[in-house]
Amino acid sequence: MRITSKGQVTIPQDIRDALGLLPHTEVEFSIERGRAVLRPATGPVDRGARIVSHLKAHGAKMRMSSKELLALLRDGPDELDPR
Repeated sequence: MRITSKGQVTIPQDIRDALGLLPHTEVEFSIERGRAVLRPATGPVDRGARIVSHLKAHGAKMRMSSKELLALLRDGPDELDPR
């Protein structure tokens, strides 16, 4: 893996998955015992909170009513009104 002229590298998918790093996630770098360490920045703790934060920040629009969403979360897709 190479560092670009702008100092950028691509974080491998398996590492992003293991750390729960989504696009636009803030990260922190530190040096520990002579090594660079990457970790999610202080903020939402769990993956679900980070996903919600990401969706809110990027203007995600719901295409279903809150009633439909609650039905989906409670009962699954079979319980929704077909339209």
